[in-house]
Amino acid sequence: MTMTPSRPLSLITGASSGIGAAFARQLAALGHDLVLTARRADRLETLAAELFGQHDTKVTVLPHDLANPAAPQELADALDQHGLQVDWLINNAGYGLPGSFDANDWTAHADFLQVLLTAPTELAWRLLPGMRQRGYGRIINVASLAGHVPGPAGHTLYAATKAYLIKFSQSLALENHTAGVNVCALCPGFTWSEFHDITRTRDKMNKMPGFMWLSAEDVVHQGIAAVERGQAVYIPGRVNRTIKTVVQLMPDRLAMWLSARESKRYRNTSA
Repeated sequence: MTMTPSRPLSLITGASSGIGAAFARQLAALGHDLVLTARRADRLETLAAELFGQHDTKVTVLPHDLANPAAPQELADALDQHGLQVDWLINNAGYGLPGSFDANDWTAHADFLQVLLTAPTELAWRLLPGMRQRGYGRIINVASLAGHVPGPAGHTLYAATKAYLIKFSQSLALENHTAGVNVCALCPGFTWSEFHDITRTRDKMNKMPGFMWLSAEDVVHQGIAAVERGQAVYIPGRVNRTIKTVVQLMPDRLAMWLSARESKRYRNTSA
């Protein structure tokens, strides 16, 4: 039997900006208390003060760098020390690593895989048992439309990690839906955020037509609704859903050719 808590507690990774901050604001407005984590403690504290002022939200700030392999365990230990039981896990932390595969050293790749693949998997593993025991939980793994289409040149590991999160979410959803735990891979396309500033592709991305973009607020609103419906995979935006369907119907060779052509417009494929 699903027992929805009166004030669910949500842990949001990568909460300092973009989609993560949008999740914090919308979940606070829905009556959630929050645990926010990211590297930039000052931004988390500013956001926490904003949400307390607007919604009387209890916000616990736990700064961590998820590139550190010890971070998920440390987060779980800190939650225990604060007596906090997480009802919603938003695995949102992520970034892009521009350039061809051999243009980056292995440390950069290892950190990337730790943040985008290993950390969300471990956090789900550590927090899922409590959700099952209480008969209620929500896990949103922020994946990407990139996980549904051929991987482009440049950002070599990005699409691969997002495809993993999609399959991982599907399996978790099947394993846990009868225990009151819904799992959703949220797969946005182009979203207004700092992502493309950090990857130094903003000038290229500004050439993309406006109809290709969604706001972080729209992505999050649709994602929350999708996980509540029990939808294991959700792509926000009609244009993005159309792209996924068209690509799936194409022969692989044609899809790869289109990916190669389009990636030159908005990816850094060299060092």
